[in-house]
Amino acid sequence: MRKCYFDHVATNPLDPRVLDAMMPYFKEEFGNPLSIYELASNARNAIENARSQVASLVGSKPSEIVFTSSGAESNNFGLRGIALARQNEGKHVIVSKMEHHSILNSARFLEKMGFVVTYLPVDKHGLVNPEAVKKAIMKETTVISVIHASSEVGTIEPLKEIANIAKEHKVLLHTDAVASTGNIPVNVKELGVDLLSMAAHQFYGPKGAGALYLREGLRIAPLIYGGIQEGGRRAGTENVPAIVGMGKAAELASAEMDERARHVKRLRDRLIEGVTKVANVQLTGHPADRLPGHASFTVEYIEGEAMLLFLAAKGMYIASGSACSSKALKVSPVLLSMGIPAGVAQGSIVFTLGKGNTDEDIDYALNEFPQIINKLRGISPYAKGWDEKDESHKCFTT
Repeated sequence: MRKCYFDHVATNPLDPRVLDAMMPYFKEEFGNPLSIYELASNARNAIENARSQVASLVGSKPSEIVFTSSGAESNNFGLRGIALARQNEGKHVIVSKMEHHSILNSARFLEKMGFVVTYLPVDKHGLVNPEAVKKAIMKETTVISVIHASSEVGTIEPLKEIANIAKEHKVLLHTDAVASTGNIPVNVKELGVDLLSMAAHQFYGPKGAGALYLREGLRIAPLIYGGIQEGGRRAGTENVPAIVGMGKAAELASAEMDERARHVKRLRDRLIEGVTKVANVQLTGHPADRLPGHASFTVEYIEGEAMLLFLAAKGMYIASGSACSSKALKVSPVLLSMGIPAGVAQGSIVFTLGKGNTDEDIDYALNEFPQIINKLRGISPYAKGWDEKDESHKCFTT
C-alpha cells in the first residue's frame, strides 16, 4: 500500500542536512553556552550563528531574534508579553477570529487579567478587512495580532495594509507567521510588523525550536523568569541542538524556497481541481491568496474524523481542521468565523503538501478519495436522500 504524507502543516520530516548540523551538539559539543571555557564558547557561537541564519530568513537583525521552544510559545510571548509590558498605556488588544488557539487562548487569559479584547470578524474566505481593524482601534489599544497565513484554510492576510493602519495609530502589530515562514517570502520590514512568531518544524527543522522576532527597542514582559539567556527575555538553558537545527533549516529554506513553492503549488492545483469534482465538496479559504502547498475543503454529510480514519487506512495522512481542534473532535472556530455552518464544518479536511510529495501521490489520492467519500456517505446518518445508485450525486474524478 502506498504511503502519502499530506499533513505538512502539522509538522514536516527533519531534513537530513539539518540533522547532520545538529548531531555534534548532542555529542562532543555539549557545553552550556553560559560557561566561559572553550566547550561553552563553541555552543554559544553556534547559537549566534543560528540567530543570524533565522534573522536572514525574515529580514531582521540577529539581535531582534529571541529563541523559544515553539510557535505556540512565541505567540504567547508576543501577545501576552507586549500587552503586559504596555498595560499602563492601555488595556485593549485586538485579535482576529482566524487566529491559532495559542493566540485566542492568550487573549482569553488577558481578558481574565482585566484587558478588553476585540475579536475581528472575517469574510467567507477568511480575510480580515483592514477597515475593520481601523474601526476597532481605541485610545487604549496597545497591540493587534493578525495571523499571516492560516494553517487551517491557507488564506494569506493583507498584513501590509493592517500594518500601515497600526503605525498610523501608534499600535504595535504582532503576527503569527508559523505557517508562512520558510514556505513563502516573509520579510518583517516589508510586512511592517513589530513582532513575528515562527517555528522550525514548519520548514523541515526540529520540533521544540521556535523564535520570536521582536523589533529593536520594544519592551516585553518575559513569560519565563530565571537567568540571563536570550538577553534576559527568555530564561532557561538553551536547547542548543534544536536552535542549531532551526538555523540550518532557515538557511536551506532561504536557498530553496522558490523551488519548493513551485513544486507544491503545481501539485496543490492538481489536487484542488480533482477533489472539487467530488459532489458536495467545497474549497475553503481564499482561492488565490493562499499558501502554495495548502488545499482545504469541506465535505458534506461526513464527519472529519471518519474521513481521517478511512484515509489513514489507505496510507494517506491528512488533517481535519487545525491540529489543536481535530484531536479534540471540536468544530473549528476558524471555519465557523467564516460563516460555514457547524454541520458542514464538521466535515473539514486539509491536505498540506511538502517537497517530498509527488505526482504519483496526487494520482493515488484522487483515485482513493472519491471511493472513500462514497462509502462513508453510504453509511452516514447525515446523508439523507443520498443515493449511491444515482449517478448525478456520485463522486468522481478525472
